[in-house]
Amino acid sequence: MQAVRCSACAGRIAGVLQRQMSKRFTSSDTGVFSILKPSSQKLQETPNNTHMSRASLSVGLGLNTVPFSHQVENLSHDFLIRKAASVVTDSSSTFLSQTTLALIDSLTDYAKAVHTRIALQRQYLATLGKLSPAEDDSLWQLINNLRAQAADRLSQCKHFESTWINAMNMSKMAAEAAYVSGAEQASITIRTNIQLAQSQVDEAKKVSTEADKKLAETKADEIQRMAEYHAFLQNSEHEVHEAYLRED
Repeated sequence: MQAVRCSACAGRIAGVLQRQMSKRFTSSDTGVFSILKPSSQKLQETPNNTHMSRASLSVGLGLNTVPFSHQVENLSHDFLIRKAASVVTDSSSTFLSQTTLALIDSLTDYAKAVHTRIALQRQYLATLGKLSPAEDDSLWQLINNLRAQAADRLSQCKHFESTWINAMNMSKMAAEAAYVSGAEQASITIRTNIQLAQSQVDEAKKVSTEADKKLAETKADEIQRMAEYHAFLQNSEHEVHEAYLRED
């Protein structure tokens, strides 16, 4: 009897569960069917997804077969040549600026040394015959030191000028190469630097040339004053000698 009751209970429970499951499957609310439906859609879309994946893979493999130069249009031969020309103009401009600065400084130092020597020589001429022998020797030694210093500065000017000329020639060649390769802006920039360097050096040379001119004038004045001074000494000695003879 107890087994029969259990069997009947089990049957009623199974009937209830069947009716509930039937309602859930037929319901429009979110349930098992609504959850399973997208899954079925995904299963139906699987062939298309597979097709898309294969298509994407084929496109990726196709890109790998394209040469790199075709992928990046900017990395063409003309582009690389223009970039190289720009690098050359930048390096040439740096070389030119350094040599220009060195030459200008050397010309300026030479002009200063020459002007210092001129001032000292004029001081010597103004005190000619008024200094003691020791003072005269000391002043002449200082003038000779300045003369040697100016000569060293002039030698340095020639050295830097030679290097500067090479830098100018290199910059002109770089400007021409940049223009031919199509790097017009780089060509314009370095040509502007060439003109600026030339004008600055010309100005510094003008100052040193003016110093040389004044030095030449001072030397001519020195020769004349020394000749007059020696003539004065000879006349003085002659007058002393004649006075001595008259006394005899």
